[in-house]
Amino acid sequence: MNNKKAVAEKLLQINAIKLSLDKPFTWASGWKSPIYCDNRKILSFPFIRDFIKSEMCNVIFESFAEADLLAGVATAGIPWGAMAADQLKLPYIYVRPKPKEHGLGNQIEGFYEKGMKAVVIEDLISTGKSSLEVINVLIKSGLQVHGLVSIFNYGFKEADEGFKQANITYKSLTDYDTLIALAIEKGIVSANEEKTLLDWRENPANWKNF
Repeated sequence: MNNKKAVAEKLLQINAIKLSLDKPFTWASGWKSPIYCDNRKILSFPFIRDFIKSEMCNVIFESFAEADLLAGVATAGIPWGAMAADQLKLPYIYVRPKPKEHGLGNQIEGFYEKGMKAVVIEDLISTGKSSLEVINVLIKSGLQVHGLVSIFNYGFKEADEGFKQANITYKSLTDYDTLIALAIEKGIVSANEEKTLLDWRENPANWKNF
């Protein structure tokens, strides 16, 4: 079993990935979706949490060995960044969506120096918009962003184009295609449902469950 498939297997095992074609989920963006990925659930399962952490560290070490520090994205990326930084013995910071409205008013929490090479840690990539906003915050603060690592990636064209435009390399432990293939293999998804799921991914903003 390849690594992407093994990670997808673990996500399905603990219901971190939910498929519901009859009653689609509504995302914060307002999009209707037949799939919902909740990687926060992984934190409640120690052995699976350890497996995902190890896979994440392997990807960081193999793809971004030059990293000086890791930067978690609030809120879901914070624990994964902290665990990976601990295992790799790297400094760690995390980034809020916007500056605090009290105290020091920080948007970046933790110590860093300008010119340090950062790798951003996310739980998942959908459109990539929020990830790229965080990357811009780090760059404006004087850090060099060498890449991003996430647990899951929906594989939207919008995200791919956004990261290419920003010239940022991103890696994901598993992705939508791997998940759907595994769900079909396990009999969780039928051939007709596969078409619906792939149609949704092609045009999620305008998808209707006909």
